[in-house]
Amino acid sequence: MKLSARNILAGTVSAVETGTVTTHVKIDIGGATVTASITNEAATDLGLKVGDKASAIIKSSDVLVGKD
Repeated sequence: MKLSARNILAGTVSAVETGTVTTHVKIDIGGATVTASITNEAATDLGLKVGDKASAIIKSSDVLVGKD
């Protein structure tokens, strides 16, 4: 698979929470958790289950940075 994003965080699916339209997927990346909101269709197509190896792929234009 070729991607334009260069920030790939490999981990393990720790939770899959299906809602009405979207599914929240939590990926443990070594003590920290990344949560992604994807369509239910995408979650079904990927066949995501707790314990699966998965990656959070982050494109810089979609990351927000804040400071207290």
